[in-house]
Amino acid sequence: MERPSRQRQQERDTEQETDESTVSCPECDSENIVTDADQELVCEDCGLVLDERNIDRGPEWRAFNHNERQSKSRVGAPITETMHDKGLTTTIDWKDKDAYGRSLSSEKRSQMHRLRKWQERIRTKDAGERNLQFALSEIDRMASALGVPRSVREVASVIYRRALNEDLIRGRSIEGVSTAALYAACRKEGIPRSLEEISEVSRVDRKEIGRTYRYISQELGLEMRPVDPKKYVPRFSSELELSEEVQSKANEIIETTAEQGLLSGKSPTGYAAAAIYAASLLCNEKKTQREVADVAQVTEVTIRNRYQEQIEAMGIHS
Repeated sequence: MERPSRQRQQERDTEQETDESTVSCPECDSENIVTDADQELVCEDCGLVLDERNIDRGPEWRAFNHNERQSKSRVGAPITETMHDKGLTTTIDWKDKDAYGRSLSSEKRSQMHRLRKWQERIRTKDAGERNLQFALSEIDRMASALGVPRSVREVASVIYRRALNEDLIRGRSIEGVSTAALYAACRKEGIPRSLEEISEVSRVDRKEIGRTYRYISQELGLEMRPVDPKKYVPRFSSELELSEEVQSKANEIIETTAEQGLLSGKSPTGYAAAAIYAASLLCNEKKTQREVADVAQVTEVTIRNRYQEQIEAMGIHS
């Protein structure tokens, strides 16, 4: 009795995989053969390409600049979580020109204005979608003000959508939850921003942001590692116009003192600011405690206390 064709095909695939796994390199006799991203069999030891099965999955046309790429592309923008409809609905352009680039008549412009207005209205079918649209626009506004990359906005939008699906928004302000989602996204993406910086661009105060962040991170099970103070060093040093030498010294101070357990229970922004202050003194690029405190948005007392602890741990006498 003949076996089903699917079973025979599976056996052939298994035999082919076995042949590939036992193949050896004719140059160096190595059996360390891998399949790279371009679907080529390559020897990892000497780099010889044994088999080419490269399929070009890109477009059939070539473009050498952004304008050519835009004119030849036949697809729209990718799906994004930063828009309430994920960018799938159409929009009517504001240029008031036809397909050939000619200006529209005044009658046509009035008609397109009315159509555009109705198009904007029907993009949201109910109050829930309008609230989501407002929340995502708030996230985009605050992210632009903070200067964080696109990936942070995407993660913040996903966190807000999860909170909405879990019904965590009820009884809380949309601005508060969207701000907390952005703060969580910054931490997850390794681009931390302090609560003070977030509250400056938000319409809610620092206490509500912290309270809402703790609530949604607990309810959604967001695994947040403690913020590394070293991630604040490049930004603070750049704003203070300090050299690479000071940055390296500040990182060294943070690493050495953190190993001794001084970081436990301390604010990472204040800890980084004190390390930068100490490093600037050691590298003869002195900055006052007030200047460093203004950039890090901490008090001078915090910097003095952390500074004393750090220099004692380093064995440096001021």
